[in-house]
Amino acid sequence: MVNQDDSFIREVNEELRSDQMRLIWKRFGRIFIGAAVLVVLGTIGKVSYDYWRDSEASAAGDSFLAALTLAREGKNEEALAALTALEKDGFGSYPVLARMRSASLLATTDAQGAVNAFTAIAKDGSVPQALRDAARLRAAYLLVDTGTYDQVSAEAEQLATPQSALRHSAREVLGLSAYKHEDYARAKEWFDAILADNESPRNVANRAQMLLDLIAASGKLSS
Repeated sequence: MVNQDDSFIREVNEELRSDQMRLIWKRFGRIFIGAAVLVVLGTIGKVSYDYWRDSEASAAGDSFLAALTLAREGKNEEALAALTALEKDGFGSYPVLARMRSASLLATTDAQGAVNAFTAIAKDGSVPQALRDAARLRAAYLLVDTGTYDQVSAEAEQLATPQSALRHSAREVLGLSAYKHEDYARAKEWFDAILADNESPRNVANRAQMLLDLIAASGKLSS
């Protein structure tokens, strides 16, 4: 008898739960279906976006490599055209990389134009800071041959601080500019700073030492 009662109670509970589920589904079924559809659509959207992003990045990378190949082959006009197109339509970081490479190609024929191009990149707040600093340094190196020390300093001195990852090259370009303008005391200060920094790359330190030796040998400045 007890077993029959238990069985009856279970059947009643199951029927109640079934009725409750029907009521819940009647009230919220559309919401459940809508939520499920949104999850599916969201998943499809993410997969589609990831595929599109990877495809665009791959296409932009191929275009950039093709432009570099043209530049290596001496086809500068074609390379510049390809890089200009990539600046406009490229994906991810490739537009700014194309701008950097275009400026480098321009330096072979128009140094001041290249300086202007690198300076424009350095001042562009949408460009990552590391690339802006690299553009600023590249402009400074070009200005060693075409500009004054003050012009070089305006680009490079802010990168010569102990916290800067580009400090070694920044100090070198400042020293080179000072040396070219026969400001040997200032040149010596920058080259000494390179040698005093234990993290200076060997090749940069070697060049600094060589120029310090030349300054000392010139007799124009006591060591």
